[in-house]
Amino acid sequence: MVFSSLLFLFRFLPAALLLYFAAPRSWKNAVLFFVSLIFYAWGEPVYLVLMLFSTLVDYTHGRMVERWKNQGKWGLARGAVASSAVINLLLLGFFKYGDFLIQNVNLLFHTSLAPLNLPLPIGISFYTFQTMSYTIDVYRGEAQVQRNLLSFGAYVSMFPQLIAGPIVRYQGVAEEMDDRRVTADDFARGVRRFTAGLGKKVLLANNIGLLWEEILAIQPGERTLLTAWLGAAAFAFQLYFDFSGYSDMAIGLGRMLGFHFPENFNYPYLAKSITDFWRRWHMTLGTWFREYVYIPLGGNRKGRARQVLNILLVWLLTGIWHGADYPFLFWGLYFAALLILEKFLLGRYLARLPVWGQRIYTLVLVLVSWVIFSLDSGRAILSYLGAMLGRGGLGSGRDFYLLQNYGILLLILAVGCTPVPRRLAEKLCRRLGDRPWILETGFFAAVFFLCLVYLSADAYNPFLYFRF
Repeated sequence: MVFSSLLFLFRFLPAALLLYFAAPRSWKNAVLFFVSLIFYAWGEPVYLVLMLFSTLVDYTHGRMVERWKNQGKWGLARGAVASSAVINLLLLGFFKYGDFLIQNVNLLFHTSLAPLNLPLPIGISFYTFQTMSYTIDVYRGEAQVQRNLLSFGAYVSMFPQLIAGPIVRYQGVAEEMDDRRVTADDFARGVRRFTAGLGKKVLLANNIGLLWEEILAIQPGERTLLTAWLGAAAFAFQLYFDFSGYSDMAIGLGRMLGFHFPENFNYPYLAKSITDFWRRWHMTLGTWFREYVYIPLGGNRKGRARQVLNILLVWLLTGIWHGADYPFLFWGLYFAALLILEKFLLGRYLARLPVWGQRIYTLVLVLVSWVIFSLDSGRAILSYLGAMLGRGGLGSGRDFYLLQNYGILLLILAVGCTPVPRRLAEKLCRRLGDRPWILETGFFAAVFFLCLVYLSADAYNPFLYFRF
């Protein structure tokens, strides 16, 4: 079940909110756990057991860590943390990387092991990281242990961010798990944030995704330089508005329920370096890898060679986290190389460029990265990158046809990646004085209505990050 579906909007969400707000405060976590299990089971009932097992593993390990810490048995506490990590990573590895491992064993040793052919449990990459971080934070003293199993289950399975984040560390919502209140203003802000995300997903991401699909359908040898760059830009816009739209919907739903989830995006296409880009894109994933991998490995503290090794390892893992295939590994190493170059060589030269030069440099490299990210074979990637270098010619009549059909949308998306729309809205609201709610209500009602029109027509409506 996806947020941008009529089933979610008109059946699941109203029923879930009704049950949630009708429940006494002491029952709200239990109700949230219950409706979240229904949400997950709707699409993958078999793998509900897997998520419940992961929940139970880290609930019990968190309790063990607390008890052994209080008894001064630090070796046992560290063992419990290690046990939690091993169990979670084995689960993730078996379901996400099992076939990739078998494929490579067969290739290297000329064996014929049968693939597992297991579907990837939705959300496993996200909730596995959340549960692991909880146990680690309890050990570090950064989070208090949750003794109520239903409350911990509600944290792990919380439907607003279960499928694709943001990755919420327990310490960020610990107080709200035990005591939260939803005011009318909170709920209204949540509705507006959810509607904005729905609009980004349905009206913007889905429509520009059609351009990307059209360009992928063109024979590789017929893609011109302009076609290839148009396609890369289309996918970049689709991925941003798709994923940031989902994050907005998740944050909005959380706000309706009384939670304040962390932000996941901060105008990444305005970044002035690759380093800056990854401070703005999928921020909760970057924070997770920094806190639980990069810093424990030594971070920047152990010399240049160790820093290079740490960056390589983190980005190798980041690539693998996104998918069990060589293009994702190469994508991770591509960013590792760029980050290392910026840190030790290019940074001082970039600082001398004008801001527009820094942004062009970053955008070009990011667009190349999305080509690597989006295609499923080395041959397809090299062919597409060749087209971006002009191997198929500079342009053709087809390019002008595509620009005619999608040019206005591309312009809207380019502006939408900046703070300009928000600033214009704030300026207009100030001019309205004490009546900005009239404009806001009308605008979000119109966005919601247009989304319903598109969804009712069974239009193109994928969600890109579900495959991770």
